[in-house]
Parts: sequence; C-alpha cells; structure tokens
Amino acid sequence: MDLTALIVWLIVGAVAGWLAGQIVKGHGFGLVGNIVVGIVGAFIAGWLLPSLGLGISGILGSIIYAAIGAVILLFVIGLFKRAA
Repeated sequence: MDLTALIVWLIVGAVAGWLAGQIVKGHGFGLVGNIVVGIVGAFIAGWLLPSLGLGISGILGSIIYAAIGAVILLFVIGLFKRAA
C-alpha cells in the first residue's frame, strides 16, 4: 500500500465515520475515532452488502459503503451500551 492509498483510506474513513455519527445521534468519537469507525464500517459493509446483492463503485461508492457499515457498527455499539 502506498502513501496515496493510505491517505484515501483515512479520508474515506473520516468522512464515513462523521456521516455515521450524524445519522446515529450522540455517537461522535472525534477525528481519530471517526476514522476508525469508518474503516471498520467499510470492512463490515464489504462483508455484508455484497451478499445482499448491493454493489457500488468509485470513491463516492466507497464512502457510502463505509458510512452504511459505520451506521451498523454504531447501532450495535449503542445496543451494547444500553444493555450494560
């Protein structure tokens, strides 16, 4: 992985994490937290959405995919917080 790809991953993760934080109210984690949530969300969406027959390409598609996965992640985190 070269530096450009790493920077794109970080930007996509940050934007997706921020979007997910806006959609799921009360779950902002700051810049680093949003990047982590966005990247983990991208992995979740990359595993889950193709099995449902959804496919999106390009940088905008990557952001949408990661945001959907991050929303799922934040929803699950919220469920665990309520249960604890």
